[in-house]
Amino acid sequence: MATSMTSTSPRIPKGRSYPLPPAAHHNLKLVPKRVGALPKLETALDLQSPLNRSMAGKSRHEYLVGQSIFSQGDPASAVFYILSGKVKLTVVSMSGKEAVIAHLAAGSFFGEASLAGEPLRSSSAHALESSTIVRIDKMAMQDLLRREKEFAEQFLAYMLSRNNRMQADLVDHLFNSSEKRLARLLMMMANFGQHSKPIPAIAKISQETLAEMIGTTRSRVSFFLNRFRDLGYIDYNCGGMLINSSLVNVVLHD
Repeated sequence: MATSMTSTSPRIPKGRSYPLPPAAHHNLKLVPKRVGALPKLETALDLQSPLNRSMAGKSRHEYLVGQSIFSQGDPASAVFYILSGKVKLTVVSMSGKEAVIAHLAAGSFFGEASLAGEPLRSSSAHALESSTIVRIDKMAMQDLLRREKEFAEQFLAYMLSRNNRMQADLVDHLFNSSEKRLARLLMMMANFGQHSKPIPAIAKISQETLAEMIGTTRSRVSFFLNRFRDLGYIDYNCGGMLINSSLVNVVLHD
């Protein structure tokens, strides 16, 4: 049975956050059984690309949730491509503090710094869920980029797009509050503002993971999510989360 959301008075303690405009519409409905059947985001490459052909230096591996793909300080000798699943990239400082630098979905490359001469991994990669990863040796990848012009163009376009995304993420962390960072993250996860069609429902994701991704605490994420729901920007239960496009007002609001 669908869960309907009605507008309620915001449960916002005075002095803890700035006021936000209400959502444009309060007619969100969440159907838990349908969240898992959402369309996937567009992948970076056509599945008929050279990555699916037999070639020396390429191998396919299955990873379980939490399994390490490579660790910071390992030799950087390959590029990786996510066929299915999700991967988390982290960095540990000299003092032992860990930071999450990226969560990558199917269709993403990682480990490409090896192509630019990086001798050792500057980050660690772990599977966020059961994942199928293609590993391409550095020399094989360089040869593939030289031989396949169309593939090289797609790869370059993907890397430029991801670089722009990372710069935007950095600006977001430097200048925006954690509340705005969370709103922006939810909008991006729902595919608003992307080239492919928005899918305003997000499969279940833990508050701990959201907190890692925006650099704050779980308690703050919980506070902000409750606030967004009270104002009609989102609706959620154990099956997932629905995002109202009006959530962009939080990102733009001063």
